[in-house]
Amino acid sequence: MNINATLLGQSIAFAFFVWFCMKYVWPPLSAALAERQKRIADGLEAADRASKDLEDAKEKVAEELKAAKTQAASIIDQANKRASQIVEEAKEQGREEGQRMVAGAQAEIEQEVNRAKEQLRAQVAGIAISGAEKILEASVDEAAHARLTESLAESL
Repeated sequence: MNINATLLGQSIAFAFFVWFCMKYVWPPLSAALAERQKRIADGLEAADRASKDLEDAKEKVAEELKAAKTQAASIIDQANKRASQIVEEAKEQGREEGQRMVAGAQAEIEQEVNRAKEQLRAQVAGIAISGAEKILEASVDEAAHARLTESLAESL
């Protein structure tokens, strides 16, 4: 019956081994496993958060890009309107300047016409006076009077 004593000794040694493992080996192993499990769970959670943050950032970038495009289009429209307005103002100023120049030229022409008329009147008056002097100096002869009148008409 040696088998029983050996079996009993092996059972006691096995029980001591299990108790020793449960007391000193198992808690650090289970703590290490629990810590590793927690780190993995935290890593997965962080990856999920990062993925969600990335999606949010992409959406925000898309919105900002859309807003920037809208703003750029608005600025371009305003610039085009302002350019058209400047062109219209320049055209209007050109028209006004042209009208002023035409009015000035017309006034100058009118002055020149008036000066020419005055000179012509002065010449006509001088010719009439010289003709009258010649008529009065000469005899009141009809033939001489007709000749003087014809020469006066030719000089005009």
